[in-house]
Amino acid sequence: MDGTAVNTNIFTKPDRDAVITIRNLYKSFGDNKVLNGLDLDLYRGENMVVLGKSGSGKSVLIKIIIGLMRPDNGSVHVLNHDICQLNSSQLDKMRVKVGFLFQSNALYDSMTVRENLEFPLRRHWIKTTKEEVNRLVMEALKNVGLPHTVDMMPSELSGGMRKRIALARTLILKPEIILYDEPTTGLDPITGKEISHLMLDIQKKYNTSSIIISHDINCVKIVANRIVMLIDGKCEATGTYHELSISKDNRVKQFFE
Repeated sequence: MDGTAVNTNIFTKPDRDAVITIRNLYKSFGDNKVLNGLDLDLYRGENMVVLGKSGSGKSVLIKIIIGLMRPDNGSVHVLNHDICQLNSSQLDKMRVKVGFLFQSNALYDSMTVRENLEFPLRRHWIKTTKEEVNRLVMEALKNVGLPHTVDMMPSELSGGMRKRIALARTLILKPEIILYDEPTTGLDPITGKEISHLMLDIQKKYNTSSIIISHDINCVKIVANRIVMLIDGKCEATGTYHELSISKDNRVKQFFE
């Protein structure tokens, strides 16, 4: 243990309604069975971390949840919508409620910070006045502690600042669910810790429900209410950081050594 605080805000299943429900999910690529009968629930207001080896299907799972990839079999319900039954237009409307923080940040280099944050509003044809757009942009930037960057270019920002701007762009649509793909990859330990605590602040302020894909064990300690272990295409173990860190299952405890 390195002294990093463990998130002790624990959620229990009976008292929470699920915002994502996945049952019997299968996805293969040729002979490679990536997801093999996976069951998973994400509860309202919960930060759930998905841990697994590289190639275990974590990113595939995220892409299926957001409708970027179709499963071979199984059901995926997001905010009571059957993802597999939605057409493109319906998926776009659902994605307004589901934010996605890309590992690469995916900021547009040719746009200012303001223009990057305005883009989701235009992309989803959200009708707002110029004054309302400016208010939303500045509110999102204040949430990540960077209101002074509004007219800067991404190239002028540090890696940690770009990550914060990417999170601000995700927040501008006030999503109910946020999907984080390796949110601290490429950041130094101090900046990674700052981003992790920012994710906690967002959860508390907006009661967001989040799935976090991460190999950064310090990030996992800070943000996770619950951890799910993805092994052989299934969720083979689940629990708090402490519960899994003392597991006797070699497949689990290798992540915490």
